Amino acid sequence: MTSPPTPAPQARREPAKPARLDLAVTPSGPAAGTDTTDPRRAPRRDVAAADVWQGPDLEYAFPAVRGVQAGRVFFVSTCPLRVVAKLFVYDSEELQADLRAQRALNKGRLPELVRYMVDNPTSYVFSALTVSIDGAAYFSSLPGTDLRTSPLGTLHVAMNARFVINDGQHRRAAICEAIRQAPRLADETIGVVFFLDAGLERCQQMFADLNRHAVRPSTSLGVLYDRRDADGQLARLLALEHPIFRGFVDMESSSLPKASGKLFTLSALYGATRTLLHGLDDLNHDQRRAIAFDYWAVIGSLMSGWAQVREQRFRSSDLRAQFIHSHGIALAAFGRIGNTIIRETRDPVAWRDTLSALATVDWSRSNPLWEGRALVGGSVSKARTNLLLTTAAIRRHLGLALPPDEEQAEQKLTEARSEQRKGTA
Repeated sequence: MTSPPTPAPQARREPAKPARLDLAVTPSGPAAGTDTTDPRRAPRRDVAAADVWQGPDLEYAFPAVRGVQAGRVFFVSTCPLRVVAKLFVYDSEELQADLRAQRALNKGRLPELVRYMVDNPTSYVFSALTVSIDGAAYFSSLPGTDLRTSPLGTLHVAMNARFVINDGQHRRAAICEAIRQAPRLADETIGVVFFLDAGLERCQQMFADLNRHAVRPSTSLGVLYDRRDADGQLARLLALEHPIFRGFVDMESSSLPKASGKLFTLSALYGATRTLLHGLDDLNHDQRRAIAFDYWAVIGSLMSGWAQVREQRFRSSDLRAQFIHSHGIALAAFGRIGNTIIRETRDPVAWRDTLSALATVDWSRSNPLWEGRALVGGSVSKARTNLLLTTAAIRRHLGLALPPDEEQAEQKLTEARSEQRKGTA
């Protein structure tokens, strides 16, 4: 009896291993990489021998997406907020500017950023940090994927490497303080874009490039889109629904082109209304809305030029060119005066009695009263001193007392004009 044939041994299938890309930086070029799973290619070693690191012991591992920009490899990942302060460093502000890779930290910006995070824990948004890796690193693709075609994998960084922030040092500092005040934020994450450190010169160029082309949105656009600011919501409501302003407020720009068909900007209306209601903390939302609508209705009824534009009897561009009461500085002055009046009485009839003399003001640019106040060399100036002087002139016409800041501005103007007359005598 013959025994059954012995089955052929089955080859054991090894689990797929992730492909690996060693990363290095050369002084003269971008990051270089070598797929070490390809035996036909010898690994490159463009870093000093002491910096060559094989892993995986003592490493940071970031799930990442690999990309290439301007011939340089970069990686996009996320990082828990709790480790942002510990992991990412900021060049010492004690160094001279030419020896740093970023601007000096402006600590005055931090309280606002921290408050933004702490007060809006379910809706705050921070853009990604940009970080350079100063040290050895390699990238491994997901198991079973082709390193040459798959961008998904893990970025491994030696634990003795240094992470330098190229863009986002204020966000980092704010995150540290926000976590201290609200520990619940510590487990949230922020996006991080990793580049390989190619030296100080390259890091400085990265900082310059990242910030040179950044364009800050206009104040008007910020007011238009900000849904948290109660004053901003009221300004939008005035611009869209108040018969004095509807259709004549530019909702995007913070300065009007000469040919614009608008009378005011949203940012000017926002600032004036905010000043109007400043310090009136006893008012609820509906009361603030009612007062603002009533006050601007009184002002609008006394501005014949505004009415002519609304009735299409005068072009807004011509009105702005010939008069100052259609500029933001006049709106701001009305806000300051209104705040004083409203603190004394909440009665719109009393407001009209106090403000009725506005109808007799000579608002034309040719009126010498405005030079040195609303105008400097014939051009409208929105500087604070000019606002104080413009408001003071209007208050005096209305027979109102000047507050200390306007009184002081008037005194300085008088002294300056006196000195000027002595110099020309």
